Amino acid sequence: MLESVGSLTGSPWIYAAVALSVLLDVFLPVLPSGVLVIMAATAAAAGTATGEVPQAVPDILFLTLSAATASVLGDLVAYRLAWRGGERLDRAIARSRRLTTAQERLGAALARGGGPLVVIARFAPAGRSVVSLGAGAAHRRVREFLPWSILAGLSWAVYSVALGYFGGQWLGATWLATGVSLVALFGAGAGAAYLMRRPATEEPGSRA
Repeated sequence: MLESVGSLTGSPWIYAAVALSVLLDVFLPVLPSGVLVIMAATAAAAGTATGEVPQAVPDILFLTLSAATASVLGDLVAYRLAWRGGERLDRAIARSRRLTTAQERLGAALARGGGPLVVIARFAPAGRSVVSLGAGAAHRRVREFLPWSILAGLSWAVYSVALGYFGGQWLGATWLATGVSLVALFGAGAGAAYLMRRPATEEPGSRA
């Protein structure tokens, strides 16, 4: 499988596949967008070492930009759909404790002029979906949400690509390199999920 991804690293198709996967996983969190990004970056790193992939560094930069851009676009689509969702979506959110809690916490964070929760949620499993839908359903202003979505998408893309690229540089294009990178990605996701589950009174800066 690594060889298949590696053969696409220098082709526009790998960017299209990554972008489509990242764009859609805000609605289908089961899509392995992070896995695909890491495997593409690992294959590119192997090509850099062997000389098989020309202009590997620009490919890595384009891969990062593709993933980050698709992440922001997906967030905005979910945000707009939730904004226009109407009473049916409001009732669905009201039935979900997770969505209701995230909506309340996100609203409070954005009202204070900060949205680190948006960045943290990007790393948590399904956290991106919860936050994007919550911001739209709460009718948060786009200028409050968008800058944090951009920062979140770029942070996630840089982290994921760096894991795959440096893992491939150090361990080669092997399942070990991919496995170590995925463990680091899932570890960040577990940490982010823990932070999202913390009560609002435990958030940094929430105490007097």
